[in-house]
Amino acid sequence: MQSNLVIFPKAGAAKNSTQTKERTITKYDRAEEQFIKLLAMEDLDSKLDAKPSIASEFEQSFYMAIGAAYGKDRSDEQAHRFLQRILYRINRLKLFWYDDLRHYNNERSLYLYSCRDKIEAAWQQWELAQIDVAALQELDVKQALIERASADLNPPLSENSRYIREEMTEAGYRHLLAIGSFDGLVEGSRLCYVLGGAANEVQCTLVRVLLEEYGNGRLSRKHSTFFAQMLAEFGMNTEPEGYFDLVPWEVLACDNHNFLTTDRKRYFLRYSGALTYFEVAGPATYKNYLAAAQRLELSEAAMGYWELHIKEDERHGRWMLDDVALSLAELYPNDAWELLLGYDQEKRMGDRAAGAVMRSIRQAE
Repeated sequence: MQSNLVIFPKAGAAKNSTQTKERTITKYDRAEEQFIKLLAMEDLDSKLDAKPSIASEFEQSFYMAIGAAYGKDRSDEQAHRFLQRILYRINRLKLFWYDDLRHYNNERSLYLYSCRDKIEAAWQQWELAQIDVAALQELDVKQALIERASADLNPPLSENSRYIREEMTEAGYRHLLAIGSFDGLVEGSRLCYVLGGAANEVQCTLVRVLLEEYGNGRLSRKHSTFFAQMLAEFGMNTEPEGYFDLVPWEVLACDNHNFLTTDRKRYFLRYSGALTYFEVAGPATYKNYLAAAQRLELSEAAMGYWELHIKEDERHGRWMLDDVALSLAELYPNDAWELLLGYDQEKRMGDRAAGAVMRSIRQAE
């Protein structure tokens, strides 16, 4: 993982032949380049206090993007992309990447915190406005969770699912792996944030989920190792974030939302509901990818990650519903609706991200 270029890839920079054609450089790309330079500065806050103008170009685009993405228009895709990339660059400093230690000089920067908070405030209000929160508060939470999980465990095949299973080419499959590597190579990392504190059955279940994601401490069995093997089978980049510029903003939004709900303990119920959906619904998605790989007659190494996840996530889904979500609904009867909010948000944002990934695959093909 020792690559500065992987850790802070330049906006729009091509990494290899699986990436899309070079985009036109926008004002947001230039602003992101300036932000990358700010991240790398020694003692950023002190330098900004002495000379605020060093961030002026970035800030002009920053405030413009917040209005363009989350204001009345809400149609500027470039603004969404810029803000989610900036937010991710801040959030990723919470994880250790075994890279140059100087990359973490500004990990507690008040300026970076301020940028993060401004994006999250506008973005979260925009996301919540698309969900009927009042209706969720009126439901029988345990029954609603059971019904949702039952429906999402084996959903009917969608148009995109059929395309993956029946039509997606090997080039499309490689493109899928490239985008999927953004999460697949650092899988489960953010779950660590919610494991500390008092011990009970919920905590122990979450620890079991994390341990299985991490191969029970054996690198050869860690899920990310299986994903790296799929990439290596095609001669693709196996470094984390190696395909960062391919990742749609909708996928970045899922990751940034995950950072938010794991970092803030007040959102513990929302995160637990979200993880319940993710583990319950995961196998159905992975079965589509496995079916595509089998139709393309790919090697075992090129599809092993999906087979592993289908088996383990079916078990994780049961654990999350029975031992985490339903248990928390009993423990927090007045706030239990937040489990449904997390579940429904994860599903909605995941569907949005899946649509963006499919559009990217079709364009690549």
